[in-house]
Amino acid sequence: MSTSYEFDAPDKVTVGTVGAVGARSFYLQARQGSSIVTLKVEKQQVGALAELLGRLLQDLARPGELQQAGLDLDAFDEPEFAVGELAVSYDTTADRVVILAGELVAEEDESGDDASLSMTREQAAALAIRGTQLVEAGRPPCPLCGFPLDPRGHACPRTNGHHPPLT
Repeated sequence: MSTSYEFDAPDKVTVGTVGAVGARSFYLQARQGSSIVTLKVEKQQVGALAELLGRLLQDLARPGELQQAGLDLDAFDEPEFAVGELAVSYDTTADRVVILAGELVAEEDESGDDASLSMTREQAAALAIRGTQLVEAGRPPCPLCGFPLDPRGHACPRTNGHHPPLT
């Protein structure tokens, strides 16, 4: 049975990590009152979400004052689900940016859990900034293939592993 998480006026929407650089797990989290939903996401999803939110916000009225403090993840045991699909839209009637997240499911499964996070433009802008900061705080990308450079070495698929890329 699928579960839907709907946050139409969250107090906080954030992204965060657990673990050391190179072994971090990324999470998208929303809190509304005493309800919290935590979703496991990939680093690339956080980067794409931050970029998409930034582009969307450029076409809207400038957000008010951003809250950059208090965006750390709240404590959680396990994420509700791993995100397979992310979508972003703008609700003109409510003046809200909406993130839709769908669970990563096997092809043979018909449906999975989902979450809808409807946030203010200010929350969306703060989320975009925080997401960008988290992604940039990681390992630098290989200039040839884009995969993260590992301090212990990098077998670049663009060179068939024969020559390490220049850093």
